[in-house]
Amino acid sequence: MAALAQDIRAELSRQKLDHVWTDTHYVGLQFPHPNHPNTLHWVDESGSAGEQLPLEDPDVYCPYSATGNVTGELVYAHYGRPEDLQDLRARGVEPAGRLLLVRVGIISFAQKVASAQDFGARGVLIYPDPADLSPDTHKLGLSSHRAVYGHVHMGTGDPYTPGFPSFNQTQFPPVQSSGLPRIPAQPISADIASRLLRKLEGPVAPQEWQGHLPESPYHLGPGPGLHLNINNRRAATPISNIFGCIEGRSEPDHYVVIGAQRDAWGPGAAKSAVGTAILLELVRTISSMVSNGFRPRRSLLFISWDGGDFGSVGSMEWLEGYLSVLHLKAVVYVSLDNAVLGDDRFHAKTSPLLITLIENILKQVDSPNQSGQTLYEQVVFTNPSWDAEVIRPLPMDSSAYSFTAFAGVPAVEFSFMEDDQTYPFLHTKEDTYENLHAALRGRLPAVARTVALLAGQLLIRLSHDHLLPLDFGCYGDVVLRHIGRLNEFSGDLKARGLTLQWVYSARGDYIRAAEKLRKEIYSSEESDERLTRMYNVRIMRVEFYFLSQYVSPADSPFRHIFLGRGDHTLSALLDHLRLLRKGDSGAPGVSSPGVEPSLGFQESRFRRQLALLTWTLQGAANALGGDLWNIDNNF
Repeated sequence: MAALAQDIRAELSRQKLDHVWTDTHYVGLQFPHPNHPNTLHWVDESGSAGEQLPLEDPDVYCPYSATGNVTGELVYAHYGRPEDLQDLRARGVEPAGRLLLVRVGIISFAQKVASAQDFGARGVLIYPDPADLSPDTHKLGLSSHRAVYGHVHMGTGDPYTPGFPSFNQTQFPPVQSSGLPRIPAQPISADIASRLLRKLEGPVAPQEWQGHLPESPYHLGPGPGLHLNINNRRAATPISNIFGCIEGRSEPDHYVVIGAQRDAWGPGAAKSAVGTAILLELVRTISSMVSNGFRPRRSLLFISWDGGDFGSVGSMEWLEGYLSVLHLKAVVYVSLDNAVLGDDRFHAKTSPLLITLIENILKQVDSPNQSGQTLYEQVVFTNPSWDAEVIRPLPMDSSAYSFTAFAGVPAVEFSFMEDDQTYPFLHTKEDTYENLHAALRGRLPAVARTVALLAGQLLIRLSHDHLLPLDFGCYGDVVLRHIGRLNEFSGDLKARGLTLQWVYSARGDYIRAAEKLRKEIYSSEESDERLTRMYNVRIMRVEFYFLSQYVSPADSPFRHIFLGRGDHTLSALLDHLRLLRKGDSGAPGVSSPGVEPSLGFQESRFRRQLALLTWTLQGAANALGGDLWNIDNNF
């Protein structure tokens, strides 16, 4: 990887950018122990470790798994979601005290392990089921001897320095991320999973839980005892992020940022190589435009990230190191990770602020599949509601997530996906150029070109439009949708003398502030650079306004009230309200971090959550309103 980093830096330098530099971080990463591999054994009748089950891909592991030995009976738990574990319990199969066998897919490895831990499981084995990877036997599939890699830190960045950047000589407090699991996890191949499923007894799994391994039907268990031994070890490791910058003409201190992960476990053709290639091509193209006289209003910052496969470590450490600067200067982040995993469907995982701009750009870029048709026309042919077809929330395993949920910078990640299957080779040794090219039936160059055009158009609009093309009014609709979910509980709250009126008032103030800003912009002179800059500053900071100012970034790094994690978020408030319908008790594993469902509904905690949410929303309305003497609200 060091040679690749040098090559990328050299390529950026050749393009005669205004600035090229490297940031090095010293982070804690976890690797397999070179002398003590992870092992899995059957447990014999005496309770001791018996016959060893071969881990066919012995160097595949789960970074940040808890280490040590655990023993327990095996239970099949589908994808390991909270609802799967609740279903298990409802069918009389208790996950607590047992090892769970779960399938790759639907949610991240970290979420699977966190759910298992919440339900009291002792460990997790994660395998790729052919039903999730290759339902069409004529398409390429993952070898049954391969396991799939994935980290299990429920967070991003270096988990041994939460809230602090991992620069050399930094003095860190003795804390670890609360997202580190306390139970071990290990990937296994489909062949080993097949041997385990063969031994399971108990109820037959529901039809929708059945997979495509030979052991049909799958049973839930429990089965014989297993002994899992995880010996991964932590190592202090230098990682390097590489930067290139084209300075803007009018607003050089406002940055439009685009990045791609450089590292990968295995060959990484889809995981990192395609994104890196698109990044370099965008650098070359825009640099050539600059040489021919083009100069963007705002600065363009191109970044090659390191440490991505350990949970966006490189990008998160950079954000932690420069947070006080970036929330004032970063306009938008565009991620090129996972850009081409198929060619059938197009998804944009994004902040709501970018949805209108994405719609406009889809109408300008040709579809890679249908000649004479734009991407927008391709999408609406499948589903007239284009945003329902295309728009997805930002997932935690994307580098874009930290930009929005941690730093308050709107972000987007584009992906082309297959219609009927997941790209089977992601996070494996088989993620090669040949397999990706074959999976796309030779269409890889065409699809990658489309992603480059989408990203390029987005960069040009964001860096060069006189007024930033961010839809600052959209959050009024976002809040309204969420209020609809809160309204379900208004009767329960009224019976207790409680109300959601504060949220309604804050939402109304936000809508009025957005409409007032629109009218100000409409009636202003576009040639007034001072006024335009003032408007752009207010627009570009809208996402930041939705970071709760009432919680610590060190304790709750993802402070975004809609996208983050913690008691300050809307999802935590909803989880708490649901306890009103559960007789003041809830099942483990269904709550947000910081929620203790066993304590039931607590009025004092509800009032605090409502205040955190409402005052963050009210603060966003006030900030969007502009100068203090111009703020007009009914709060």
